[in-house]
Amino acid sequence: MKKTLSVLAILCLLLTQKTNAQLERGSVLVGSQLANFRIALKAGQETSIDLTPNAAWFIKDNVAVGPYVTLGFSSVKDDHTLTTYGVGLLGRYYVNKPGLSPLKHGVFFAAANVGLGGTNYKDKKPNPNNYSTNGLDIGFGPGYAYFITPNISFETLLRYNGTVGFGNVAYTNYLNLAFGFSIYLPGKSTMHKVEGDVK
Repeated sequence: MKKTLSVLAILCLLLTQKTNAQLERGSVLVGSQLANFRIALKAGQETSIDLTPNAAWFIKDNVAVGPYVTLGFSSVKDDHTLTTYGVGLLGRYYVNKPGLSPLKHGVFFAAANVGLGGTNYKDKKPNPNNYSTNGLDIGFGPGYAYFITPNISFETLLRYNGTVGFGNVAYTNYLNLAFGFSIYLPGKSTMHKVEGDVK
C-alpha cells in the first residue's frame, strides 16, 4: 500500500512540474508531426499524407537531438503518385524565455535535420513524366510548442525541406507546415528529485 501511494505521489508531482523541467538535460521527447493530410472524395482529387515520427534526448538544457523518420505519399487516381522518405538526425533548440512567448505555457524552438531521403514522382498518363531525387535530406525552420499538460505539447512547425543527390532531378525542395503532438518524459535527475520530495 505504501509503495502504491509513493508511485501515485510521484505521478502527481510529475504532472505538476513546470514546463522548464521538461526541457532540462536528461529529459526525452517522443512525438510525431502530420502534414498535407487530404482524403479524396471524388475522382481527380488528391489523397495525401506526410508523417514524421521522432524522438530526442536533451543533451543539455533546451537542446535536444535524436532520430527521425519521414514518410510521405500523394496520389491522384489515374494521374500521378508522389512518394517521399527520409531518415536521419534532428536537433532542436528551445528559446525558453517566458517574456518571448505570447502564451503562458508555450515555447518557441528552432529545428533542423540532416539524413538520407528521396522524392519519387510517377506519372500514370500515357506519356509518363517520371522523376526522382535521392540523396542528402536537409531541413530547418521555426516551431512552437504549446503545453496542454506539463508533459504533452501541441506543436506546429514551418520547415524548409530539400533533397540533393542523384536521380533524374539533382535537387528538390518544398516548404512544409506540420502539426503534431510530443510527450516529454522526465530524465533520471528529475525523477530522483521528485522521489526525494516524496520522501
